[in-house]
Amino acid sequence: MTFLSRILGLVRDAVTAHLLGAGAAADIFLFANKIPNFLRRLFAEGAFAQAFVPVLTEVKEKDGDNGVRLFVAQATGTLGTVLLIVTILGVLGSGVVAAIFAPGWYNEYATGGAEGFKYELFSQMLKLTFPYLFFVSLVALSGAVLNVYNQFSVAAFTPVLLNVSIIICAYYFHDKFEFGAFAMALGVFVGGLVQLLFQFPFLRKNKVLVKPKFAWRDKNVKKVRTLMLPAMFGVSVSQINLLLDTVIASFLVTGSVAWLYYSDRLIEFPLGLFGIGIATVILPTLSKLHVNDDPQQFQATVDWGVRFVIWLGIPACFGLIALAPIIINVLFGHGEFMASGNHVDKVAMGVTAYATGLLSFMLIKVLAPAFYAKQNTKTPAKIGVAAMVLNMVFNLILAPVFGYLGLALATSLSATCNAILLYYFLQKQQVYHVSKNTLWFFIKCLISSVLMFVAVYQLQNYFVWQQQGFMHQVILLSGFIVSAVVIYFALLLLMGVRFRQIKNIN
Repeated sequence: MTFLSRILGLVRDAVTAHLLGAGAAADIFLFANKIPNFLRRLFAEGAFAQAFVPVLTEVKEKDGDNGVRLFVAQATGTLGTVLLIVTILGVLGSGVVAAIFAPGWYNEYATGGAEGFKYELFSQMLKLTFPYLFFVSLVALSGAVLNVYNQFSVAAFTPVLLNVSIIICAYYFHDKFEFGAFAMALGVFVGGLVQLLFQFPFLRKNKVLVKPKFAWRDKNVKKVRTLMLPAMFGVSVSQINLLLDTVIASFLVTGSVAWLYYSDRLIEFPLGLFGIGIATVILPTLSKLHVNDDPQQFQATVDWGVRFVIWLGIPACFGLIALAPIIINVLFGHGEFMASGNHVDKVAMGVTAYATGLLSFMLIKVLAPAFYAKQNTKTPAKIGVAAMVLNMVFNLILAPVFGYLGLALATSLSATCNAILLYYFLQKQQVYHVSKNTLWFFIKCLISSVLMFVAVYQLQNYFVWQQQGFMHQVILLSGFIVSAVVIYFALLLLMGVRFRQIKNIN
């Protein structure tokens, strides 16, 4: 289901590139969409889920289904009330929000600069995209409940509806607005509402569709509140850094926001498919093992998660670097994207910069839940703050020299520091240490990935895809991907790696 969601996400981005290109229109919409998308990461796959799921698992194990229903009612009522207030304030104060997140554009507007129109359109567009916060947070809550009941596919499929909504609105309403990007912003609003309504029947089926009840002082709600704030600086720090990159990019040349966005979207495909997918499954499992006091199985489960992201994360990194130009050309190289200038090389370099931190992004998604399952959000929060500070330091060093590429490199470097610190403290607290088998597994995957990279790079030079038409490029890209997969897994097989090492936790 996650794979289907990511495929449609790429289709959505191809539609965006076709209709908006990589100029001012793309910068404005992608930034307006970046904020609710960031909030989706923060709540749906970040702070809220990491705080809510361990508490919900504990309630389910101790108080049964009746306890779950009461807790869900209290959490929904409390969270929903707070979100409604924040959403109303965000819509009414969209100009302030726009000034905070896009200071470069606001400065142009305040000083009468030529780029000031970006701020005006950005603040107007936020009135459509900001309510997504309300919808997606409740979607996150209901999805977390379903995950605890092992209904993983429902929550994984739900983002498909957002992508479909944006695509449909883009094509049907693009010409109805004076500024066509507003059609896509409308799609964000509609997508959020549709996602929430979609989950209702599944909640009803599991008998957890309950009447919301405001309970700010309830002990379990209070526990979620206490765990949630530190968690925002834990597993979600990479997303916070990406948002900071976009804020700084508002000071750079036109196209910088779009180049970073399209680069990030290619990284999000393997990250969402493998990293977030594993994190979604592993958190309820680790929470249950913690409640049942089974440290050996806890260690084995985390080690399995690390092994899984190594198995797919390393080749994804090298594959993206090798194939980025042709992937970008096939997905985005048409319509306004090419009409407003050839942006393929710019985005390809951005992909390379982000790809250097791909494995670290994935490891964070596995290592941080080991803390959250034990209801320890303070340690990853402190690490997250340190990583954010490092990201800003790296930005100050690299951005003046490399522009938008410096921002991407800074994010990758800070993510690597984040992952290293998470592992260091897990080991120090005797929660998890990487096994010798996993270390050897890492070395074998790295060697196989490097050899695969060399082979695929040479294949591209042999076929000279740049001189081919679109359909020939699609065929060649498919061939390159199949070749990469076959070469990688064949090399692993030759080095003695077997599927059971991934399939089995122990």
